Amino acid sequence: MRTTRIVAASAVSAAAIAALGVAAPAAVARDGINANPSNIVVMPSVIARGGQITVTVDGCPTGGSMNSNAFRQANLTPINGANQTAKGTATINDNARPGTYDVTVNCSGRTLTRPAAFTVIGGVRGGLGGSSSTGATPTDVAIGGGLVAAAVVGGGLFWMRRRAERRI
Repeated sequence: MRTTRIVAASAVSAAAIAALGVAAPAAVARDGINANPSNIVVMPSVIARGGQITVTVDGCPTGGSMNSNAFRQANLTPINGANQTAKGTATINDNARPGTYDVTVNCSGRTLTRPAAFTVIGGVRGGLGGSSSTGATPTDVAIGGGLVAAAVVGGGLFWMRRRAERRI
């Protein structure tokens, strides 16, 4: 009978210690002391120079900072939620080279890097539609002008001939 009481007391003690062990990390994490950044999400994953990206990080309850070689350091601000999420936006540098870039976040003194988080693509030629360095050469213009002149002369002759047929 004594053995049964000792086993029962041990089981109750083990259950109490297990409950305390599960509750303690949750209390520490709730107070922001145990912040571990995780799950870095960058949207959009492909962007042109001068565009704006949004970075979201779980496990960053007090906010922090983010940086990359493609943009200047930017702040992460906390969002109320179960995952202790922080969010920030950054503008891609105009002189960023096309390619993939890493993002490093710093939350409560802890850092996490997501390799190849996003890709910068080359810029688009604008203004004159890209014709400032490519397009018709002088030879192409001469050939096109000759075809237009031939069409005008041929159309004129056809019109004059039809006009003469009506008089008969």
